[in-house]
Amino acid sequence: MDLILWRHAEAEIIQPGQDDLQRVLTPKGERQARRMAAWLNQRLAATTRVLTSPALRCRQTVEALGREVRVVPSIAPAASFAHLIEASRWPRASEPVLICGHQPTLGQLAAHLLGGVEQDWAVKKGAVWWLRWRQRDGEPEVTLHAVQGPDTL
Repeated sequence: MDLILWRHAEAEIIQPGQDDLQRVLTPKGERQARRMAAWLNQRLAATTRVLTSPALRCRQTVEALGREVRVVPSIAPAASFAHLIEASRWPRASEPVLICGHQPTLGQLAAHLLGGVEQDWAVKKGAVWWLRWRQRDGEPEVTLHAVQGPDTL
C-alpha cells in the first residue's frame, strides 16, 4: 500500500478572531499546490483515494489535483496520527491513499511508520512524503518512496 502525505501549501497567517479552518492559500501557496499537483498527477494511480482535512487551505491544495476528494473531519488540525491511520486504512487499503493535512500530525505519522518513534518530524509546507508498505521475505516493511518539495519543481 502506498500512503502519500501532503502538507497543505503556504497559507495566510491567522488573523485575530479568524477561524483557523478558514485560512486561505497565499499566491505562493497556490503556485506550490499547482506545481505539486502536476508532479503527483504524473505518478499517482488513477485509483488513488484522496482524503483531506476540512481546513480550507487543505481543500484548496488538493483542488489543484482535479480529482475526486473526500473531506474527512477527523483529520482536521490537531488530529492525532492515529486518526490518519484510521482514515487511510493503513496498511490494509487495496488502493493508494493520499492525505492532505497538517503539521505536526503528518511528521508524527511519518516518524511512527518509518522509525517506530514518537517524534515531530518536519514536513515543509506543500511537500509530499510518499511511503510504501510491502511484505518482504514474509515480513512487513515500510519504505520511503519519495520526498518532494514544491519549490524544487
